[in-house]
Amino acid sequence: MKTIQIKGVSKVYGHTKALDKVDIDIESNRIYGLLGRNGAGKTTLLNLMTNRIFPTEGEVIIDGERVYENDKVLGNIFYMAEKNLYPEDERVRNIYKWTKEFYPSFDMVYAENLSEKFGLDLKKKVKSLSTGYASIFKAIAALASNADIVLFDEPVLGLDANHRDMFYKELIANYSERPKTIIISTHLIEEVSSVIEEAIIIKEGKLILKQSVEELLSGAYVVSGEASRVDKYIQGKKCIGIEVLGSFKSATVFEAVNNKDEDLAGELELELGKAELQKVFIDLTN
Repeated sequence: MKTIQIKGVSKVYGHTKALDKVDIDIESNRIYGLLGRNGAGKTTLLNLMTNRIFPTEGEVIIDGERVYENDKVLGNIFYMAEKNLYPEDERVRNIYKWTKEFYPSFDMVYAENLSEKFGLDLKKKVKSLSTGYASIFKAIAALASNADIVLFDEPVLGLDANHRDMFYKELIANYSERPKTIIISTHLIEEVSSVIEEAIIIKEGKLILKQSVEELLSGAYVVSGEASRVDKYIQGKKCIGIEVLGSFKSATVFEAVNNKDEDLAGELELELGKAELQKVFIDLTN
């Protein structure tokens, strides 16, 4: 059980407040999506969780222990950063070997098999890897680490559609075989929506939502049709986004649909549809 508590965490860089009094409880053995626009504070939060930087105020606690300068706690976390932090002149196979020195549960056989599956040459030096294969190499190291908490920052950067699909399937298989806490920070929300169980949405350094994806999407829907009729329908409803194309309008309603809503939509000849996670995210962060 590796629970993470982020308590009143703020991070200030000069005149910029990257995070502002963020409180999050992250339960163990779940897959989270850490979502936010560029500059929202996602990478800052991941760096704070792994003690790479220090909070201006607040603290990060894992299983009751502070992360700050705590090697015991940090030894249970593997962080796949967006930037390459590995020695560029080292070969992939050697980095796997070194990783096992820091993570004794690292599965070398699994890492080698995954490398073959993804077409990654273990003899190549890190500096000779393309952007896509650098991401593959780092993702394999993360999956093979067998850490209790695995953090991914843009894990499919540079990957083609086939490799992205392979990664998501492997991630689910890995999680099913050995449950762990996984946090994925990504901009590819549509792709990751079928993988994550819970969404954490940050806007301008503030936490605006933490909810299971199932509950979030069951509590939102899209209504569309002739513009004036949509306007009449959404009166008094919590509308978080509107799109207009000529006389056609669609609106995202941040409420669960009920029988009265369905009847009203029928009377006004409007269509009701399911909300997609990416659309809800865009509407909530605009």
